[in-house]
Amino acid sequence: MKRKTLLFLFLCLTTAGLISAQTYSIVIKGGHVIDPKNNINELMDIAVKDGKIALLAKNIDPKEGIQVVDAKGMYVTPGLIDIHVHVFNGSNMDQTYMNGPSSIPPDGFTFRVGVTTVVDAGCAGWRTFPEFKKQTIDASQTRVLAFLNIVGEGMRGGPFEQNQKDMDPKVTAEFAKKNSKDIVGIKLAHYNGRDWTPVKLAEEAGRLADIPFMVDLGGARPALSLDTLFMQIFRPGDIFTHCFGQLGASRESLVDVTTGKVRPFVWDAQKRGIIFDVGAGGISFAYSQAIPAVKSGLFPDAISTDLHIGSMNGATKDQLTTMNKFLAMGMDLQNVIRTSTWKPAQIIKREELGHLTVGSEADIAILNLRPGKFGFFDYTGYKLEADKKLECEMTIRAGKIVYDLNGIATPIFVTRRRYN
Repeated sequence: MKRKTLLFLFLCLTTAGLISAQTYSIVIKGGHVIDPKNNINELMDIAVKDGKIALLAKNIDPKEGIQVVDAKGMYVTPGLIDIHVHVFNGSNMDQTYMNGPSSIPPDGFTFRVGVTTVVDAGCAGWRTFPEFKKQTIDASQTRVLAFLNIVGEGMRGGPFEQNQKDMDPKVTAEFAKKNSKDIVGIKLAHYNGRDWTPVKLAEEAGRLADIPFMVDLGGARPALSLDTLFMQIFRPGDIFTHCFGQLGASRESLVDVTTGKVRPFVWDAQKRGIIFDVGAGGISFAYSQAIPAVKSGLFPDAISTDLHIGSMNGATKDQLTTMNKFLAMGMDLQNVIRTSTWKPAQIIKREELGHLTVGSEADIAILNLRPGKFGFFDYTGYKLEADKKLECEMTIRAGKIVYDLNGIATPIFVTRRRYN
């Protein structure tokens, strides 16, 4: 019995010694790296150590890694960034997106599609943000950032989102500045009136806090003028979400439905630095807008989902499905990756994210471009057929493998996360 114990201790110490002698926690071998910030678009290996990108090189000895990932034939990209989601999930059935049933918990819907960072699009206002931080931001493995709603209550639904008395730009801006680690912008959503006041109040909050302002113009009838919004109210860097929506009289569209051409002022807005965000959502993405826009050279600045309970099982589904739609429309792969990684990081002024620079946090997506016959449809039922689509093989968050679809890591370490 004594000899068995000594042998067991010897094996443990030997294994520990071997592990400590290895340089990297993870070595990713043979993948095609696409890193738009650093203009990398070639076969390279990547090494991870202490949660950071440690090395990019043509050939890294796999013996240097505790885990080795076989990425041959796959694309290795920065972790994807979805800058329009709704993740303030709760059990208050009358509060829609703010601590309510219309939002979703992030970790169940991010890693399986290569997303490592999401930005909640205005579920919480300054009154409700502390609860959001406690139950979602601080409790999630996914990096969760937020646009703070100009409405103090946030996206509570109904009359709460129409209440101008709860839209205080100074209080909102001060709260955003005090919570700048988590808050990256201001949001106005679902306001139905034709009064520009809420838009201007939200823009003021963004200006005071020196962060971008994202707007969903809601359902005013007749629709508010996008020309006015882009050229007279927005600052460069402010964000027009649901940019390829076509909702008739309640929201003006980028592409004139009578001519099929991009409206002239849209090109001027793009030159001015106005940001166009997809925010596909339940009914906020239509091919009748996106196809002529993309063919004309009007690409989105950020590909995002507007993920919530009403969109995740419909036409939108997830980040990769939304990216695949743009591939199917003829947008090149490098640009699709750029507008899902580095460009969103720039938009939200978090330039430490969205790239694979040595020393940066190791958020990595490994994607397979699978050939086949696929269909990508919008909410109207219009479908584009494609002969390839991106799928997620692995996601690494802060240097740890959090999703491995087909066991491409050797050895495989299965970890169990404890929830309190």
